[in-house]
Amino acid sequence: MKLPELPELPVRGALDEIVGTLGAAGAAVLVAPPGTGKTTLVPLALAAGSSGRVVVAEPRRLAARAAAARMAALLGEPVGESVGYSVRGDRRVSGRTRVEVVTSGLLVRRLQGDPELAGVGTVVLDECHERHLDADLLLALLLDARGGLRPDLRVLATSATVAADRLAALLGGDGGSAPVVEVTGRAYPVGLEYVPALPGERIEAQVARATRAALAGGDGDVLVFLPGAAEIRRTAGLLSGLGDVDVVPLHGRLAAGAQDAALRPGARRRVVLSTAVAESSLTVPGVRAVVDSGLARVPRVDHRRGLSGLATVRVSAAVAEQRAGRAGREAPGRAWRCWPEYEHATLPAYPEPEIRTADLTRLALELACWGTPDGTGLPWWDAPPVGALTVGHETLRALGAVEPAVRSADTQPNLPAALALASDDLPAVDAEAESESVIEQRDSSDASPSVDTVRNWGAVTPRGRDMAALGLHPRLARALLDGAAEVGARTAAEVVALLDDDTLAPKTDLVAAIRTLRADPPPRWKREVDRLTRLVDGGSVRGRRSGLGDDPAFVVALAYPERLARRRGVGSASYLMAGGTAVVLPAGSGLGDSEWLAVAGAARNPGRAEGVVRLAAGADVELARRAAPSLVRTLDEVDWVDGDVVARTVLRLGAIVLSEKGLRNPDRGLVTAALRRGLAAGGLGMLRWNADALGLRQRMGFLHRELGAPWPDVEDAALLENSEAWLGPELATATRRADLERIDAGQSLRRLLPWPAAARFEELAPERLEVPSGSKIRVDYAPDVPVLAVKVQEIFGWAEPPRLAGGRAPILLHLLSPAQRPIAVTADLASFWRTGWPQVRAELRGRYPKHAWPEDPSTVSAHRGTARRANS
Repeated sequence: MKLPELPELPVRGALDEIVGTLGAAGAAVLVAPPGTGKTTLVPLALAAGSSGRVVVAEPRRLAARAAAARMAALLGEPVGESVGYSVRGDRRVSGRTRVEVVTSGLLVRRLQGDPELAGVGTVVLDECHERHLDADLLLALLLDARGGLRPDLRVLATSATVAADRLAALLGGDGGSAPVVEVTGRAYPVGLEYVPALPGERIEAQVARATRAALAGGDGDVLVFLPGAAEIRRTAGLLSGLGDVDVVPLHGRLAAGAQDAALRPGARRRVVLSTAVAESSLTVPGVRAVVDSGLARVPRVDHRRGLSGLATVRVSAAVAEQRAGRAGREAPGRAWRCWPEYEHATLPAYPEPEIRTADLTRLALELACWGTPDGTGLPWWDAPPVGALTVGHETLRALGAVEPAVRSADTQPNLPAALALASDDLPAVDAEAESESVIEQRDSSDASPSVDTVRNWGAVTPRGRDMAALGLHPRLARALLDGAAEVGARTAAEVVALLDDDTLAPKTDLVAAIRTLRADPPPRWKREVDRLTRLVDGGSVRGRRSGLGDDPAFVVALAYPERLARRRGVGSASYLMAGGTAVVLPAGSGLGDSEWLAVAGAARNPGRAEGVVRLAAGADVELARRAAPSLVRTLDEVDWVDGDVVARTVLRLGAIVLSEKGLRNPDRGLVTAALRRGLAAGGLGMLRWNADALGLRQRMGFLHRELGAPWPDVEDAALLENSEAWLGPELATATRRADLERIDAGQSLRRLLPWPAAARFEELAPERLEVPSGSKIRVDYAPDVPVLAVKVQEIFGWAEPPRLAGGRAPILLHLLSPAQRPIAVTADLASFWRTGWPQVRAELRGRYPKHAWPEDPSTVSAHRGTARRANS
């Protein structure tokens, strides 16, 4: 292929070096900022300087189409001749195509079908720094194939950031790091303005205010970065009425014509409202100002509640720099940042890789198809977290996509309930979608399974390969394949296409959305429906109708059986999903009369225990049982409910109770476990604690504090955790709360006294101490320091009280008057007799004249009554 005269972009002068370096080393890294021409000029130069097709992998469909169009225009040809593209549902290539631009996900599928990539001489991995999940997977598989099957395959990875050391090491393999070619951008200076939010101001209003300032502050178009399509739509509404300025949206869910229009210069000044698609891969001409919301939408998983979706997060410093740089591509510009200047230093340095936070079910299927289910041995930039990957495999196993693992009996999972257990795996989400959910980052997905679990991950099944070939998330693939057999291929395809792009459903009612789409189908939805219908009709599963008829809810339930939900109470807007999470219907959803829902989408805002339904269809119990038979179980359950033990036989669909009846003669172990839960919920106060029992516990607690082992911890948490050791016999015969209330806690607690140390218990922590008067006074061990409350007359002649715990612990004396009223507190009796006693004596002589109050207490015998002495 002969190169035409190329535009004067910074990378042009380095093309010979790039082609030569890649030809000599076989793999290289190109570091160049946005706007240098690396996406369009480099592939053309590689095609002209080498044999074989050049395949360029882009992270987004929009970027793939735009890059192909730009390269074709440079050659003066239509797309599909020397330069073409292939994205899901749209392909324009020919036998003459030398440069093909594809999405990362599509190239993964192509690599699975042909690991040698026959006819391909060079692969360019564009924008690797964005760290999309498909791109990281593609890098690992491509390098694995290159190492074993295609050592001659040239691989060039491009990045807009200088953090390329790890990438170069991966591409170099065992031979050391691959060479890195750096191209400096021709950036014009960009001035920065910070626009903090006003009190109570929403992000759309803040961005609109900054956009008006940008329009007033200079010439040229304004590029505005917002997190998603919903914010774009609302901001556009706030900017209506700008006169001779056009407001243009740009995001991945737009029709191709609208996307192309946003990437062409306009006849009038423009405000382009864009998601992250314009950060690095695309060039928006005419931009002189950038307004940055500082936000991005990324996939997140809430493992604890089984909800997944999009989180709105702060951008990284690297992304903020790239966004601002868009204002200086063609001339000096300005950038308005919608956050306080002091906050900029707190931004993370780089975006967090999706592989650490996203649902890994689809990645797990691709790894199983590759023959490395656990991903070990692959050259990862960041290896997938083992915990999240395990959850993905459990979901695949429940879908029949991988073989059951060969495990020992003690590690065998409950496979019929696997979908419920893996309910955090929802379909892959598009970070440009309408969802406005803000989901807290998960904190448990890195939990590692046992080594045996990892080694025994099952191999992919033929059904799993069929699912992977559909190019859908495994859940949606299952819904399409099984749904077509029940409701017909067309209906299944319609629902799956909507689930894969839920921006097409502006309201909650999925069935109403399907009716609207059928009446006036958007082109992209219709194309996807046609494609999916052909895939099903052309495969091994032929569309046929069952008694279900045209029921979209059934297809939803096939994709998300753990999200089948039942109303929690008459007239309530709250529903319990089979996976155990509660969700609420928003007002005006149109689904308020439904006892059952098949929930397609739900999200949870921080601080709320319940999720909010975003998209659902009305269902019923028959549909639920038909769609999720593996979740239907009959169980004997014994639990602590409303303050007592309840034993019942329950028919459940996941967490949802379908029916129940009382259970006679329940399993003894289940009853004991329920009683323990009751104690944990109600506290140890349910047992019978008399004064002796409380005193015993306090004395034992004192020795544990002072001496430690072997004296046991008798705090509530420790006693509850160790209940078998001291309550075992009583719990073995108890059946209800009343039995707990009859337990003598003191008698049971004595089981914890350690032998042989228990022989010294009375010596180390005596219940009573004998004082000089002969009285035996009870010691109060409840405070941190044991207290002896005694009449002062009864300790006359006592120079020092005894110490406890073998001489380690002092006693705090509470000295009382003859009327048992406190007169002094001391832990140093000798000092009290010297300095405190004279004042106390003076007060007591006047109040109790019949008693002996000697100047020197050591001269009078201790006594209990009113005995007088000559020196009183």
